[in-house]
This record gives sequence, C-alpha cells and structure tokens, in this order.
Amino acid sequence: MTRLFAMAGYVYQSAAAIILIFAISHLLPAADYTSFSLALASSQLLCVLMFEWLQLAGLRFLAAAGEDEAARLRWSLFGAGLASAGALVVVGSGASLVSAFPAAIIALGLGISVLQGLTDLYFLSIRLSDRLGVSSSLLALRATALLAGAVMGGAISGTAEAVLLGIASGHMLGLVAGLIAYRTPLERASLQTMLADWKTFARYGMLAAGASVIHLSVPVLLRFIIIGRLGATGAGAGFSIALDLLQRPFWVLNAAIHTVSYPEVVKDFERGTVVKSIQSARRMFEFMICTTLVLLGGLIGFIPDAARILVPQESLDGFLATAPTVAAFYFLHTHLQATIAVVPHLEKLATRLVVVAAGQLAIVAAAALAAVSAGLSPRQAVGCASLATLATILVALGPTLRFEAFPRWSLVAQALVAAILIGSLGTMPTEPAAWLAGKIVIAAIATAIVGWRGDFLMLARRG
Repeated sequence: MTRLFAMAGYVYQSAAAIILIFAISHLLPAADYTSFSLALASSQLLCVLMFEWLQLAGLRFLAAAGEDEAARLRWSLFGAGLASAGALVVVGSGASLVSAFPAAIIALGLGISVLQGLTDLYFLSIRLSDRLGVSSSLLALRATALLAGAVMGGAISGTAEAVLLGIASGHMLGLVAGLIAYRTPLERASLQTMLADWKTFARYGMLAAGASVIHLSVPVLLRFIIIGRLGATGAGAGFSIALDLLQRPFWVLNAAIHTVSYPEVVKDFERGTVVKSIQSARRMFEFMICTTLVLLGGLIGFIPDAARILVPQESLDGFLATAPTVAAFYFLHTHLQATIAVVPHLEKLATRLVVVAAGQLAIVAAAALAAVSAGLSPRQAVGCASLATLATILVALGPTLRFEAFPRWSLVAQALVAAILIGSLGTMPTEPAAWLAGKIVIAAIATAIVGWRGDFLMLARRG
C-alpha cells in the first residue's frame, strides 16, 4: 500500500503543477508570464547542473549499500550538496553581472535552484532509508506549498518576481518539513574518506548528470529558438504554457516509476542473478512505456478541452496550435532521457549517456533552426525536433537491446491502441456535460484495461 500511496502522491504533484501553470498564466500578463517561464526554466537547468550528479550518484550507490555504509555515504553526499550550493551562488552571482534579466529575478532564480537541489537531495536520502511513505508525503506537501506560494504571490503583486518568491518559499517549507519529519542516519566521515567518496560520486555522477543537463537544455533551447521568432506575444505565451504544462505529467510519471521501481532494479542488478535482473528491468520498461503511451493519449484527448476553460484567451490559439506536438515531443524526450538510459546507468556507461545527450541537442537544434529559418510554424518546428529525438532513440538503443530486457510487445500494442482511442476523444464535443462524462468513462475503462493486463497495480504494490 505504501507504493500505491507513493504513486498517488506523484499524481497529486503532477496535478498541482498543472494547476500552478494555469493559475499563473491567468494571474500574469503575457509578457510577465514569458519572463517567469524563462526564469523558471533557467533555474531548473541550474539545479540539474549543480545537484543532479549527486542525485544520480546517491541513487546508484545508496540503493545498493548496507546500513553502515549508507550512513557514511549520506554524510559525504550532504557535504557535497552544500559545496555545490555554495559554488552555484558564487558563480551565479558573477554571471548575473552580464545577464539581461533584472537582478531580483536572477537572485530568486538562484535561490530556487539552491533550495530545490538541497530539498530533493534530502528527500532522496529519506526514500533510500526505506521511508517511501514519508518521502512521498513530503513531496506532496512541497507541491501544495509551491502552488499556494506561487498563486499568493501572483494574486498579491501580479509580477514574475512575486511568483518566483512564492515558489522559493514553497521549497523552503518543504526542506524544513523534511528535517522535522525524519532525520536520516549519518556517520561522520574523515575528510580523506569524504574526498574519496566525492571522487567516486564525481566519476559516475558528473558524467551522468552532464547527460541530464544536456537533455534538459534541449527544451530550453527549443523554447529560445521559437520564442525568438514569436516574441513576448500571446502566441509566444501560449507556446510557453504548452512547454511548461506538458513536460510536467511525463516528468512526474517518470519520477514516480523510478522512485518505486529503480532501487529494486539496482539491487537485482548488483546482488541478484542475471535472469532476475533482466526480469526486473523488463517490468520497469513495461511500466514506463505503457503508462506514458496512455498518458500521451490522455493529454491529446483532454488537454484541449481544459485549455478552452483555463488558458487565457490571448494565449489560447498559440497553446492549441502547439500542445499535441509538444506532448509527442515530451513523450519521446522522456524515453530517451529515462527509459533508454536505464541499462547504461546500471552498467555505469556514463560517457555514453553524455554522447547520446549531446547528439540529441545538436540535431534538435539544427532541425529547429532549419524549420524556423524556412518559415515553418512553431508546431512544425516542434515536429522536426520530435523526429530528431526519435532518430536519437534509434541510434542509442544498443545497450538496451544487448541487455535483452524486452517488454511484452503485445502489451505495448494494447497500450498503443488505448492511447489512440483516448486521444481520438479530443474530436468529440464536451457539451452537454453527458458527452464529457462519457469521454472520461471511456478513457478510464481503457486505462484500467491496460493496467490490469500489465499487472501494474500489483507491480506498484510489490516491495
């Protein structure tokens, strides 16, 4: 039941993030929302740049460590986290001198990066201390605090700075709550031991994190390329809303499945038999592929209806024009970054992860720039980026194919059929209310069938 609760908690976070984007798009003018969106995206990039290496190293090494070793590793991990936070503040403050952003937005963006990075690191240590329920509750609490803080800032002041301040306050509340809720066991390590741990973390984590930074840079670069054409207009804000909104469901679902399943996959890979390791990875692949397929169908089928109610009128056309293509891009982007990377992470092939990520960044940038230069629409430019990402996936499949953890293709086919069915519901009217209720029932039945056929409910419960 704890794992089911964890999955529900991640669904709640996704819903809170979606509500936040819709709420802020209403509270801020289009130009302010575009500035807020760019600042928040840059903040997320900095957070990944400075803390993702520790997240990945902690997840890879803590998951397979014994109790005593884990306590020492946590000490080294938190020390490295504080050092990264200090470096981010120093370097970011210097870089702000040549930035076009207002000083207040830069300071808030740096603060959000530091607070989010440290909070995520502490929540990870709680999760890997066999406190999945506690960490899930804290993540849900933080999501609520982020939503409340951002909405309060936007409602009171109506500026990007106020919204960013609200988000920073939400991360601070989450960190304080985590420190109060559970103190992870620590064992003080000597400076020599800590430096040796840092070297181990860096050897694997920095390369793997470098791949994550490059992957995160892809939608950021795509945003700058297309916004550079559209400008701070209603159409530009609509495209920004699509990018902000549609990445969250995929990211949160991926994080939920990795939180529930990946530690078990690591343990089976390090301590189990080859057959058990392959079976564990196969179940995770099925979970990821089938659920994201159904999610893609749901976004295409229902987001346009919600947008007509929730997206500001000046941004609606830009959103509706790009949302389906952006959803397809994030579907492919998530699988390249998460699913295709599982086996290289297990085998510690971090250099390969960087090469794949750099390849995606290069061909997506080339495709998007060529599309914009040719006068194609934002939707067509994102479509070109999607094709470039698909090509990268096909090239990067080697380690996964050699590992032979193949999902059941009949199950994937059933999920694809369900996704097409749910996505086609977007062509049906939503009025009267009976039509909308019917669409929801059909989508729920299709989703339940895929979940039952894949045994995903029991997979989430296994522990």
